[in-house]
Amino acid sequence: MLKWLGYNKSQILEFNAKRVCGLWFCIIGITIAIATIFGGDMIINPFIFGIGYAVGIGISFNPIIATKLSVGTISSFQNKMIVIAIILMFVLMFFIGGPFFGSMNWRMIWLGALLAVGLHFFMFYFVHGKSMIYIGILCTLCSVTGMVFTNISFVFFGISDGVIKISFGIYLLFFSKPTTSRIV
Repeated sequence: MLKWLGYNKSQILEFNAKRVCGLWFCIIGITIAIATIFGGDMIINPFIFGIGYAVGIGISFNPIIATKLSVGTISSFQNKMIVIAIILMFVLMFFIGGPFFGSMNWRMIWLGALLAVGLHFFMFYFVHGKSMIYIGILCTLCSVTGMVFTNISFVFFGISDGVIKISFGIYLLFFSKPTTSRIV
């Protein structure tokens, strides 16, 4: 499948946009934590989340900021992986959280969305490297734990998800260096 997407076995992937990803994680993590604190009946406040999400996209993916934070470009293969990962995220959201819209079970809707996001991070290994595997594992475990332990308030899981994203964001933005990898 990787070959079909344009990956050449002899190609070395360069992970040059880690700092942009880190900025995005910091913004979206803060957004999720604040939206959870003020979530009310909808668990995560959709107004706060929507504004934070839009601001995060506008800042993180602004061409001037992205160029300043990146140390090089990403390959055509990596661009394809970004698109596939985002499509996968929305498909997973539909299948995991979507069934709970009928009962308006906001806890399961948001945990389903957070689980879909956690799972889509694994695809971003091809764009940002190994740290995406680790954040994927932690976000997935956080969401699944929230689904299993229904007696624990969602606030714990929403803020935990935000803190995980902020922590990885700080690491990627300030401490991570560009790396390379060859997929075997």
